[in-house]
Amino acid sequence: MAVDYKLIGERLKKARLEKGMTQDNLAESLNVSIAYLSRIETGTTKVNLKRLSEICNLLSISEAEIISGASDDSENYLNNDLSNLLKNCSPEKQRLIYRIANIISLNKLSYIIIVTQSQFTLSLLLQYLLLLLQ
Repeated sequence: MAVDYKLIGERLKKARLEKGMTQDNLAESLNVSIAYLSRIETGTTKVNLKRLSEICNLLSISEAEIISGASDDSENYLNNDLSNLLKNCSPEKQRLIYRIANIISLNKLSYIIIVTQSQFTLSLLLQYLLLLLQ
């Protein structure tokens, strides 16, 4: 998946404005030029993770929220990601994902946890999971 720097820039700008900061204020706090910050916000400059983390700290927002667009504080932050994931899967894979999610939601994973803690091979774990799916 490619990084959409334009979208990241838009989210940073939105967070900055919600915080009531100007580009001048934020640029000064970061010790960068206003032009550089503007290029980040427009997506014409790729922001590295260190700089993104600095900006996010100043704006009191998580890097994950800026990158994914979803706040991990909300209960449904994965809904869009899961929906997009499923849209890109074949119906067969969608059924498999559903069945695995169903096993997890029904708390049938206790044996799997015991198996993995006992250092069994991944092959054995997958065989057990397939048995549960039948």
